[in-house]
Amino acid sequence: MNKKELVEAMAGAADISKSAAEKALNGMLVSITEALSEGDKVTLVGFGTFSTANRAARQAKNPQTGKPMEIPAKTVAKFKPGSKLSEAVK
Repeated sequence: MNKKELVEAMAGAADISKSAAEKALNGMLVSITEALSEGDKVTLVGFGTFSTANRAARQAKNPQTGKPMEIPAKTVAKFKPGSKLSEAVK
Protein backbone atom coordinates (compact mmCIF):
# COMPACT_ATOMS: atom_id res chain seq x y z
CA MET A 1 0.00 0.00 0.00
CA ASN A 2 1.41 3.40 -0.93
CA LYS A 3 0.53 6.81 0.54
CA LYS A 4 -2.22 7.51 -2.02
CA GLU A 5 -3.90 4.19 -1.28
CA LEU A 6 -3.59 4.80 2.46
CA VAL A 7 -5.23 8.23 2.11
CA GLU A 8 -8.10 6.66 0.15
CA ALA A 9 -8.53 3.93 2.78
CA MET A 10 -8.50 6.49 5.61
CA ALA A 11 -11.05 8.66 3.81
CA GLY A 12 -13.36 5.70 3.32
CA ALA A 13 -12.99 4.39 6.88
CA ALA A 14 -13.55 7.80 8.49
CA ASP A 15 -16.17 8.96 5.95
CA ILE A 16 -14.22 12.16 5.20
CA SER A 17 -12.83 13.70 2.03
CA LYS A 18 -9.52 12.54 0.59
CA SER A 19 -8.02 15.99 1.14
CA ALA A 20 -9.00 15.92 4.82
CA ALA A 21 -7.55 12.41 5.16
CA GLU A 22 -4.31 13.52 3.49
CA LYS A 23 -4.04 16.52 5.83
CA ALA A 24 -4.59 14.25 8.82
CA LEU A 25 -1.98 11.74 7.63
CA ASN A 26 0.58 14.46 6.85
CA GLY A 27 -0.05 16.04 10.26
CA MET A 28 0.48 12.72 11.99
CA LEU A 29 3.71 12.05 10.10
CA VAL A 30 5.07 15.52 10.88
CA SER A 31 4.18 15.12 14.56
CA ILE A 32 5.86 11.71 14.81
CA THR A 33 8.95 13.00 13.00
CA GLU A 34 9.24 16.03 15.28
CA ALA A 35 8.81 13.92 18.42
CA LEU A 36 11.48 11.43 17.32
CA SER A 37 13.90 14.20 16.34
CA GLU A 38 13.54 15.60 19.87
CA GLY A 39 14.30 12.17 21.36
CA ASP A 40 10.74 11.39 22.47
CA LYS A 41 8.83 8.13 21.99
CA VAL A 42 5.43 7.97 20.30
CA THR A 43 3.16 5.22 21.62
CA LEU A 44 -0.10 4.33 19.89
CA VAL A 45 -1.74 1.84 22.24
CA GLY A 46 -2.52 -1.42 20.44
CA PHE A 47 -0.63 -0.33 17.31
CA GLY A 48 2.95 0.16 18.39
CA THR A 49 5.74 2.43 19.57
CA PHE A 50 8.02 4.63 17.50
CA SER A 51 11.36 5.40 19.17
CA THR A 52 14.99 6.12 18.40
CA ALA A 53 18.16 4.17 19.12
CA ASN A 54 21.81 5.08 18.96
CA ARG A 55 24.05 2.92 16.80
CA ALA A 56 27.71 2.96 17.74
CA ALA A 57 30.46 3.49 15.18
CA ARG A 58 31.84 0.23 13.84
CA GLN A 59 34.30 -1.30 11.41
CA ALA A 60 33.06 -3.03 8.26
CA LYS A 61 34.52 -4.31 5.01
CA ASN A 62 33.86 -2.76 1.64
CA PRO A 63 32.23 -5.65 -0.27
CA GLN A 64 33.87 -4.64 -3.58
CA THR A 65 37.43 -4.09 -2.39
CA GLY A 66 37.55 -5.97 0.90
CA LYS A 67 39.20 -2.95 2.55
CA PRO A 68 38.13 -2.06 6.09
CA MET A 69 36.03 1.07 6.47
CA GLU A 70 34.58 3.02 9.37
CA ILE A 71 30.80 3.31 9.65
CA PRO A 72 30.01 6.38 11.77
CA ALA A 73 27.67 6.39 14.77
CA LYS A 74 24.13 7.54 14.11
CA THR A 75 20.64 7.69 15.55
CA VAL A 76 18.03 5.51 13.83
CA ALA A 77 14.23 5.30 14.04
CA LYS A 78 12.70 2.10 15.41
CA PHE A 79 9.18 0.68 15.48
CA LYS A 80 7.96 -1.99 17.88
CA PRO A 81 4.51 -3.34 17.00
CA GLY A 82 1.85 -3.47 19.69
CA SER A 83 -0.06 -6.55 20.75
CA LYS A 84 -3.16 -5.89 18.63
CA LEU A 85 -1.08 -5.30 15.49
CA SER A 86 1.02 -8.40 16.16
CA GLU A 87 -2.12 -10.52 16.59
CA ALA A 88 -3.70 -9.11 13.42
CA VAL A 89 -0.79 -10.07 11.19
CA LYS A 90 -0.29 -13.63 12.49
